[in-house]
Amino acid sequence: MKHTDAQQQHPSLYLEVCSPNEEPRLPLHTSITLFLLSYCKCKSFKVCLVSTKPSSTRSLRSQLPESLDVSETQMELLPQLVRGCRFPAVLDETGRLCRAGLAVVLRHIISKTLEADPSRNDVLALLGFKKTCLKACAEVSKWTRLCEIGIPSAVEEHLQNPTNQYQQLPLPILTLEQRLAEPVKVHNDDKIRRQKLQEQRQNEKSGSTEGQGDMDKESKFAQSFQVCDGLELRAALAKMSVNSVPSLTTRENSEIRKVKTTDLPPLEHVFAEGLYFTLTDVVLLPCIHKYLCSLEAHAASALHQLPHLLRWYSRVQEVPGVLQAAKACGMALVIPQVSTSSLPDPSAADNPTSLLEQEENQEIMTQLPFVGGPRPTMTKLKENRIEAVFTPHPCPAWTLPWESLPGAINPTEGKMSNIRAVRKRQQLNNLVAMVTRLARPGYTVVDFCSGTGHVGIVVAHTLPDCQVILIENKEESLVRAQIRSAELGLTNIGFIQANLDYFIGPFHIGVALHACGIATDMVMEHCILAQAAFVVSPCCYGFIQNAVKFTFPKSKRFRETLTYKEHMILCRFADQTAVQLPPERRLIGKQCMGLVDLDRSWAAESHGYSVQVMTMEPESCSPKNNMLVGRPPQKRGLKEGDSPSQLEAPVHN
Repeated sequence: MKHTDAQQQHPSLYLEVCSPNEEPRLPLHTSITLFLLSYCKCKSFKVCLVSTKPSSTRSLRSQLPESLDVSETQMELLPQLVRGCRFPAVLDETGRLCRAGLAVVLRHIISKTLEADPSRNDVLALLGFKKTCLKACAEVSKWTRLCEIGIPSAVEEHLQNPTNQYQQLPLPILTLEQRLAEPVKVHNDDKIRRQKLQEQRQNEKSGSTEGQGDMDKESKFAQSFQVCDGLELRAALAKMSVNSVPSLTTRENSEIRKVKTTDLPPLEHVFAEGLYFTLTDVVLLPCIHKYLCSLEAHAASALHQLPHLLRWYSRVQEVPGVLQAAKACGMALVIPQVSTSSLPDPSAADNPTSLLEQEENQEIMTQLPFVGGPRPTMTKLKENRIEAVFTPHPCPAWTLPWESLPGAINPTEGKMSNIRAVRKRQQLNNLVAMVTRLARPGYTVVDFCSGTGHVGIVVAHTLPDCQVILIENKEESLVRAQIRSAELGLTNIGFIQANLDYFIGPFHIGVALHACGIATDMVMEHCILAQAAFVVSPCCYGFIQNAVKFTFPKSKRFRETLTYKEHMILCRFADQTAVQLPPERRLIGKQCMGLVDLDRSWAAESHGYSVQVMTMEPESCSPKNNMLVGRPPQKRGLKEGDSPSQLEAPVHN
């Protein structure tokens, strides 16, 4: 393992090493990260293998690219910001910004590679169309969730407990197989589809002249995929600027040009997201490689259920640099030997309904337009003695000393108007007042969905004896927050770019200003799991819907009273609080907001929390002016020996 002084200033990349049976091994997310580093030939990181227990990693040398600067460490020796995150994780040179989670770290590796060598068009192409490949967080995108979490988790489980899993293939694997069987739509694909039609007709004429009109089913099946492997793969490789592969420039004849777009043949999948090799293929290759090797060794018959996955696995190996990168990581890519005569007809309709389709169908059902207003639902709740109740604001006139605060704290960045800046300061007054009532010296406060740091930076400045962590998935916002923090010289603040699920560190108070839809519920769940207090202001009630983690209504009493559709009616009308709406309509919207948040508060109270739903002051500070303040069981925001009167006024530093 190499280590040079010249590389001391590089960011540190932390990768997990498991030792389930005293023998160390690399989990899939570590193998995926190493494969990307090898493919990109990236040397911008100090790679650190992290073990949960002392063990030698010498047996893993064959899986570690020789070009990397690799060291070893133990979990307890990691910086605190890194210990609070799931791996893989990258800590920047300042030690203040940590990027965590597979998709975030992989995209960062690509960014650092391009920063070092902007001419790497093959690496830039990994980000896909509009540079958004795997950018959406897994809580929002079903496709990201499948690739980043579903398939790696299913393969890990299979590799650890293979005995009962050979008969039935994991659902995420079957979902990917079906996805690869579907036609793809790519930007400006008309020309490629016309050339495909032209090739098909030429093949038909050629087959007819050679007397092959009566070819058997196996030959037709093989020929159909030969056409795909020819044209679609040529288009894919041409896109990657591979010199040896000519681009599709031949002009179609007039007969082909007259064919309607709707009558053109569909394009088949070449790679996971369509025609082009992207970061998704990088994520999937180590997973599928290990899975196929396992099947070939123990249950080769199961391979017949995965014809499209096998073809994808074969095509990926034709991408320049893939075989070399895989070899550097100890992966000997091979093509499983499966006879085409045993493969199913690609037009067969007996494929299982994919997980993505199941969720998409459910989402369509939940988003059907509602008929009627919220009054019947509100009446039903009232008849069951359920009405919105708002706790009086404990300090409605409290305000931060904005005039004396440094300029970088004021929320006036960008093109924010004066009116909006005033309202934002009013919102911050409310949240910071509640946080200071709950905080004690030494507490850790987490600003979830922090954006550019409006809340977290004010809290860090106001409470210098507390540690503050800002968590945000958008890199641009977090970098901006880091710049603002540096201008202020704050030393009690850290930054994490990650989905909420990738933060696992302990904390005392969680805060979120206008976390959209179920993001508010995710923040509250995170706080409940950590037994931390929370101060949250919800937003975008209309985006609330059943998800992987949550079903609505959340509380027992609401579930016994309302159906899911009735709850969605409340959420839809809770968004109708804009100032331009008639006063009566805004009042109904406010009541709906109160009912949705009452359901949230009761769900938290089932975990022993004491929760108050209140209105921010002044009410005009935002159309979404609800605020939920929750104290965990026993602590209730108090240290042992404190009296309730000690929470009556915010702490000033």
